[in-house]
Amino acid sequence: MLGDKPAIATIAVKDMIAANKFYEGTLGLTKEKEDPAGSTYKSGSTKLFVYPSEFAGTNKATAVAWGVGDDLDKIVADLKTKGVTFEQYDNLPGVTRDGDVHVMGELRAVWFKDPDGNILNLVNQM
Repeated sequence: MLGDKPAIATIAVKDMIAANKFYEGTLGLTKEKEDPAGSTYKSGSTKLFVYPSEFAGTNKATAVAWGVGDDLDKIVADLKTKGVTFEQYDNLPGVTRDGDVHVMGELRAVWFKDPDGNILNLVNQM
């Protein structure tokens, strides 16, 4: 039914100016559209919709994940130079850490937050 229909990730934010600066300037996404309802960004072959909401940052789980392949370490280093700090989840069973990178066998991942506290994830494989 929905398997061949496009989907879009949505992120609630409190401050659209700060969010636009973060998603464009820090993460390097390209804004495709902006209107009073929010901003739509292109991310690879998918889209991300960032919109204002009083409930911004209340999700305590990962909101968006990007599969970045072998570029994980380079992207992590680039984000650090832009002031991004990475979350440390030391209570995950079977997971070790190599600096900021969580290692689960062949899977390597990092988590970080946007200005409203939404949890974002980069992973070397999806």
